[in-house]
Order: sequence, then C-alpha cells, then structure tokens
Amino acid sequence: MHGTLTDLFSHQAWADAAHWRALAAHPGALDDLAIQERLRHIALVQTAFLDILRGQAPRLPRPGEEPSMPALLPAVRSYHEGAAAFVASVASRLDELVQIPWFQDPACRIPVREALLQVALHSHGHRAQNATRLRELGGKAPATDYIVWLWKGRPAPEWP
Repeated sequence: MHGTLTDLFSHQAWADAAHWRALAAHPGALDDLAIQERLRHIALVQTAFLDILRGQAPRLPRPGEEPSMPALLPAVRSYHEGAAAFVASVASRLDELVQIPWFQDPACRIPVREALLQVALHSHGHRAQNATRLRELGGKAPATDYIVWLWKGRPAPEWP
C-alpha cells in the first residue's frame, strides 16, 4: 500500500503541475472565477489533510483572505514538497486513525492510508473539472490520467 500511495502522490504533483502550466498558457484561464475557486479549493483540501495527518489543526483562510493566483502557486508547490516527505515517512502509521474535523455527527475517524487516498482522489476530480472548463474557454487541457503518467515513465512535475 505504501508504494501505491507514494505513486499516487507523485502522480498528483505531476498532474497538478501540468494543469497549472496549461492554465497559465491560456490567456485568461487563471482569471476565470470557476477555475480560481477550484484551484483554491484543491489547495485548501490538500493542505488541510496534510495538516491533520501531521497532527496539526488545519490552516483555513478566513473569508476574503483567499490567496491570489500568483500567491497560490508557490503554496501548491510547497504542499507537494511537504506531502512527498510525509508520504515517504509514514509507512509505519498507515493503520493509525485520524479524525477529519469537518465531519462531526458522527465523528469521522479513518486510517491514515484512507485519508491519503481521499486527498489523491479528491484532487483528481477537481482537476478534471478545471480541464473541462479550460476546454470551454478554448484552451487545451493536458492528459493527466494516472496511466499517462506511468506511460511517460513517472515524470517529475514541471511547474510553470
């Protein structure tokens, strides 16, 4: 399981970078409110889960204090560096339970491995939404399926 999680997080970083490059390359895409909202949401959820998994309170921006697109990209890159280090070090804790604080009644307590899986799957779904929106705006969305990453030889992310 640990090897699969490592691959999923490596793929996530590569796919996020590919989407950021495609969005940055298409004029106006990063100004689109729907794309901005999803990019912020992806980053917020990724960071919040990593905080929880590290035993910290999730850092959530106050309404109106959401980062700008230029400020968000370095935060996304930082998340991916931290996530890679965390996943590399967590093999002995995969069965440990963590509580997801935004689910209250009843409390949501899941193993670390399933929390990590949720982060990877959640990000994938929102990247697909942004790819669709980019096509609607006349842009070209990158192929970022897991199998494409495997086919290309598990490349490292190339950030814009």
